[in-house]
Amino acid sequence: MLRLWLNRFLVLAALGASGCATNIAPSPVATAQLRAVGFLAREVPAWSRENHCFSCHNNGDAARALYAATGAGYRVPARALADTTAWIARPDSWEHNKGDPGFSDLRLANIQFATSLLAAFDAGHVKDRRALELAARNVMADQETDGAWHIEPRNSVGSPATYGTTLATCLALKILKRAGVPETNEAVRRAERWLNSAHPDNIPAAAALLSALARGPAETARQQEESLSLVRRAQTPDGGWGPYEDSPPEPFDTALVLIALVNFRDVPDVGVLIHRGRNYLVARQGPDGSWPATTRPPGGDSYAQRVSTSAWATLALLVTNEPGDSVGR
Repeated sequence: MLRLWLNRFLVLAALGASGCATNIAPSPVATAQLRAVGFLAREVPAWSRENHCFSCHNNGDAARALYAATGAGYRVPARALADTTAWIARPDSWEHNKGDPGFSDLRLANIQFATSLLAAFDAGHVKDRRALELAARNVMADQETDGAWHIEPRNSVGSPATYGTTLATCLALKILKRAGVPETNEAVRRAERWLNSAHPDNIPAAAALLSALARGPAETARQQEESLSLVRRAQTPDGGWGPYEDSPPEPFDTALVLIALVNFRDVPDVGVLIHRGRNYLVARQGPDGSWPATTRPPGGDSYAQRVSTSAWATLALLVTNEPGDSVGR
């Protein structure tokens, strides 16, 4: 009953925020967004309440998507984000987390909590910039000498909740740049050098490189074109992407590509790629608003991966919004 009430609340609140009459049916993408926000609003606070610690999947990935939704105009109950906001606003406490049975890599946790903090800062939930600066220092301390953050180095494609080296480095660089702490300048340069020399060997890597190198220096143009070419070839007939060019599509890989392609909407045919990818995500969403977990190898059952997969898919739909897509504004 509570879940049904929350879903109805989110739908009506979003419709009211947009000024739409309630008898006007939202688009399929808008409906998918509303259902996703409802799912995340239930799951984000659930982990800390039930496990008495904070997780990378609920309070990192999923909270980041929920902060982005509030920034897009969705009215989310305050209690859904209250505990997470209090947690991520204290980066000096992250290393003292009581523990998440699904994750033990503090380097990864620093990146995931920092990206959640950055989304909270952008949406106005956290206003003290010093928290963002401290989070950037935490992330910088984990950088390897070659400039990368080597998360799962033996699994180059990564996963929704564990990222992999290329995606982790892309997000870490974003955090350092946004924080703008002078002492991180050299770390930024090392990360950029590593990314500028990386190759798009798989779809997540290509998507991460496109996100990191968009509007980058001229010398990265060939790298960008190689990544775009791989993305074009790898889109499946139903509009999604898998981890490799010949792989069946997965929601996580599709979400990564969509987030990256936003930066290239002015390139011919990219709009079509985005449209087909969004349709794939909408078709794969479950009745409760979540997406099936993308696991490596595929077909696994993981709560953490399902929550993180749903977070990435929600972000992808939000950042690729077009006029008429969202009733949350």
